[in-house]
Amino acid sequence: MRNDNSPPPPESGSPIGPDRPWFTRRSTLVVGVAALAPAALAGWVLTQAFAGSGSDGQPRSAPLSASHSALSPGQRDAKPGAATDEDATASPGAGTSTPAAAPAPAPAPAPAKGALAGRTVVVDPGHNAGNFEHTDEIDQQVDIGTGHKECDTTGTTTNAGYKEADFTLDVSLRLRTALEAQGAKVVLTHQADRPWGPCITERARIGNEAKADAVVSVHADGVSAGNRGFHIILPAKVKGGAADTAKIVEPSRQLGERIAGNFARTTGSDPANYLGSGTGLVVRDDLGGLNLSTQPKVFIECGNMRDAKDAAQLTSPEWRQKAAQGIADGIVGFLGG
Repeated sequence: MRNDNSPPPPESGSPIGPDRPWFTRRSTLVVGVAALAPAALAGWVLTQAFAGSGSDGQPRSAPLSASHSALSPGQRDAKPGAATDEDATASPGAGTSTPAAAPAPAPAPAPAKGALAGRTVVVDPGHNAGNFEHTDEIDQQVDIGTGHKECDTTGTTTNAGYKEADFTLDVSLRLRTALEAQGAKVVLTHQADRPWGPCITERARIGNEAKADAVVSVHADGVSAGNRGFHIILPAKVKGGAADTAKIVEPSRQLGERIAGNFARTTGSDPANYLGSGTGLVVRDDLGGLNLSTQPKVFIECGNMRDAKDAAQLTSPEWRQKAAQGIADGIVGFLGG
């Protein structure tokens, strides 16, 4: 039993008696030393870094602090003040780093190249395979300036049933590829992406609104066997209603002549033996697609689908590629390429 004046009993594990003041003093000293040790070590590190040599007089590498990454061999071997290849890509915080360069702006799109760069060509695939099922729609009469004609027609076929509309679309797509390779902007009046048509008035309007430098309507003829060869149809000089071809007659002839020469050379086909007096050029005033055009325009009848020899060419993919190239070469020649 203790009285109120007795010292409290020592806590378990604590020194007792006169040793307690010594423990307190020793603890204070240990804490102080522990606090001074890191500072002393840091001072020694800095001293060694600035001194650059040890007690043996040999140069020593300065120790790296925790905030620096190790130098690569190339950086260690570099002369003082010399830049290294890695300086430009040093990580943030590294002593040798330089500010990262701002990313270069994206280059502007390269201008179109080719003989037809900046030119617009409208390609008109004659007819539409769907016209056969929409005869009421295509039979509607439209004004072509010199009279009225059907909105569109079905076109012809070979004796085996290959449609003119399928032929004209195939050649037109090949022609577009050839023209785009020369830098032209190519507009097609349709791609069989509609059930029928378009009407001949709309076909003309597409070329006019595009302000085309040249317009070519692709066709194949359907006359009796024995009539062979290609021909180019040129616009006559007409004026009436919405038709006025005065400004396009001469450039259209130049376009037609260029196409005729190149088409014959590329395909090996001869000018028609049944019209055009062997020139391959025919002038007509009864085609709405020509009468209503305000841009240089021609039709090309690539051959006679009803003649077996011509039909063999028209149904050949290889020949159709030649036909497209011949037309393209003619357009390039006309536009000054």
